[in-house]
Amino acid sequence: CRCGGSLPVSYVTLQEYRCVMSWFLGWTSPQRERFLQDLLGKAVPGKVCTLLDSLNTLQVRDRPPNIFECQLRLWTQWFESWSEEERNHFLLVLEEHDPAFVARFYQSVAGTAGRE
Repeated sequence: CRCGGSLPVSYVTLQEYRCVMSWFLGWTSPQRERFLQDLLGKAVPGKVCTLLDSLNTLQVRDRPPNIFECQLRLWTQWFESWSEEERNHFLLVLEEHDPAFVARFYQSVAGTAGRE
């Protein structure tokens, strides 16, 4: 899998993409919205208010994390291990499955421009 002539995405990364996409397709609208906020926080660190969300996920709870929370944790670990090219390629894969979601993401990123 090559993206614009860049280095091929590794087999492991492709498997991670597939996992995230299968989760994404099964998520409810509120879960996709939470994922969008998480993605924005990764794309525009410091510009999007995700600190509160991060603190909420770190709270000690009486119940174990739900599957969605576990999926987000894995997604974060994988995303942090990907190169910038792999991250950009993931957005292309996501766009193939849900162009409207990715369009909202780009609009939100553009909306943070110039904010301090």
